[in-house]
Amino acid sequence: EVDNNRDSESEESEEENHAERSMVWSFSRPFQLSVQMLAFRRRVVEELLKNLLCVSQILFSNSFFPVLEPVIGVGSAWEGWSHQKMEDIVYCMFMPLTPPCGHVFHLEPDTTGQLPQRSMRIRVELVCTCTGEQCDQNMLCFLHHAEEELKRNQAASLLHTLCTGPYLDVQKIAIWFQTFVISVWSMVPQSQHYRMKMLPSSRSCKMKLMKASGRSLLVELIFGVQQGDSDIFLSSQSAEAQFPPSTTWLESYTVAEAKFFTQVARQAPHPSCHLKCLQLCAHLLEGSGCSVYAVKTAVMHLLTLIPLSEWQDRYFKLRLDDVLCYLHCCLEEKRLKHFFFGNEDMPKEICLPPALQRAQPLNLFQHLAQDPAAQTEAIREFNQL
Repeated sequence: EVDNNRDSESEESEEENHAERSMVWSFSRPFQLSVQMLAFRRRVVEELLKNLLCVSQILFSNSFFPVLEPVIGVGSAWEGWSHQKMEDIVYCMFMPLTPPCGHVFHLEPDTTGQLPQRSMRIRVELVCTCTGEQCDQNMLCFLHHAEEELKRNQAASLLHTLCTGPYLDVQKIAIWFQTFVISVWSMVPQSQHYRMKMLPSSRSCKMKLMKASGRSLLVELIFGVQQGDSDIFLSSQSAEAQFPPSTTWLESYTVAEAKFFTQVARQAPHPSCHLKCLQLCAHLLEGSGCSVYAVKTAVMHLLTLIPLSEWQDRYFKLRLDDVLCYLHCCLEEKRLKHFFFGNEDMPKEICLPPALQRAQPLNLFQHLAQDPAAQTEAIREFNQL
């Protein structure tokens, strides 16, 4: 009788394991197909931006526009997941800007508005180039040569092209780069395979690439200035509900997030289920009180709390439960800590500015703490989903 019970329990356990494996397989199969398509389209976008960068280096070699650095892929499409349909995915690229010769950038806290996101202004300052140690020896010094001589023999300084007052202007940079892309499109190889349509955007460069077959690809290029040597940037992009002044740049953590997921992918056992958990939870909870960013934040926290060895595919259901339970607790407590503010569990590979390391944790659910009715509705929607 004991043996029969053991056999029965063994069969039930095997059936449960088989059911879980079937669930993982049924979800992972289309996911893997989408990953392959994501990877192909990412390569197309990378090649396009690489070619545009090469053209810009030729055209702007004698100018004093911001120096365009190699782009960085950010957002879900680059981290290897997306809860959207393939045709709705936007391939975001972050283009760091550095000052041209004879100029320096100074980052200043922006006290002009009350934005929920940390913001700064970028003051552009001219510096002496008389020694010619770091610049072209034929370059005239903006500080020590006569204005008439500068106008006659040298391109205008950045202060006179893409700034408002002494501050770098987001909207002027966006218009400048959009105009550049339109004017040189026929020079890049991708123009042989895609038609390009520039989409309206006052703070970035949004392009729609269309093939003759009707398939399209959405690309957004966001401009950024690095904070020191850290993985945190000031970004030209702003949330839809925010309308900051054109000289205001918002603090962005997207490059650090992309770096975090790259590190996890290298260290986690293969195959890992963390991206599947993120994709499925984001899809299930879309439109609820939990934003996609809240789901992503929860997964990032859990990836530092639960050993990566326990994120194998066979633990998919357990980790899925962990993510949902974690989010439910955060909704009940009206508190979800921002991943990059005062996080003692931050992986050492992620480089943060000292001020961010010392900062008090930021609550992403602060709006729920201030509105009990919103919290009740968020929990109700979460439980329904």
